[in-house]
Amino acid sequence: MSRLGEAIEDYLKAIYMITHEEGSSEEVASTQEIADYLEVSPASASKMLVKLDRMGLVSHEPYKGAKLTTQGQRVALEIIRHHRLIELYLHKMLGYGWEEVHEEAEKLEHYISEQMEERMFAILGKPETDPHGEIIPSTEGSLTQNQERHISNQIPMNELVCPASVIIRQVKTNSREKLTYLRDIGLTPGQEAKVLKKIPFEGGLIVRIGDKEHYLSPSLSKDIFVSPSYDSTCTERNNE
Repeated sequence: MSRLGEAIEDYLKAIYMITHEEGSSEEVASTQEIADYLEVSPASASKMLVKLDRMGLVSHEPYKGAKLTTQGQRVALEIIRHHRLIELYLHKMLGYGWEEVHEEAEKLEHYISEQMEERMFAILGKPETDPHGEIIPSTEGSLTQNQERHISNQIPMNELVCPASVIIRQVKTNSREKLTYLRDIGLTPGQEAKVLKKIPFEGGLIVRIGDKEHYLSPSLSKDIFVSPSYDSTCTERNNE
């Protein structure tokens, strides 16, 4: 993929993250959402969206927002692939903590060559997920059917409504404090956990990992995505 420039790639990635990975079911990211995500002014975001529309990377409607075109989504997923491969390489090969890798990957994701990407992918054993359990898109800038199915089978931990045995699949936060806490209690992707109960009124969860019980706040449990383990009998969503 030829480089389009860091700013353009950041906007495309932001739109994808807002519409696909921030708990939204909308195809369109509002101008304000994009501005907030990138920490720029709405006027600056609007100006860039006009440019991206002219380049055929987004479909932009003034005062409303933008959605990615097929070409724009392919670019966004390629940058996300770079980012997540870099995170995994830093974690597995260079000994970075999973709470440290995001900031480094943000700096490097725009600059690695396709050759470096291919070699990282090979040396890491052709991984499917990054250290946080998030899917690594394909080299074509897309998600496979298996990857989409894997994502659709996960639910946020805070939506469990009764005791349930689960497997941690993804942790969707970049907060160093949250990631450090989860690492310290052993709650990482692939780990089995037992959700024991939800605290009335306040909404936090008590979970058991191994032989120890831990408290997860509502703001933390919503960022943890799980799937039922084989012995689970209850993992229904809380629709109240």
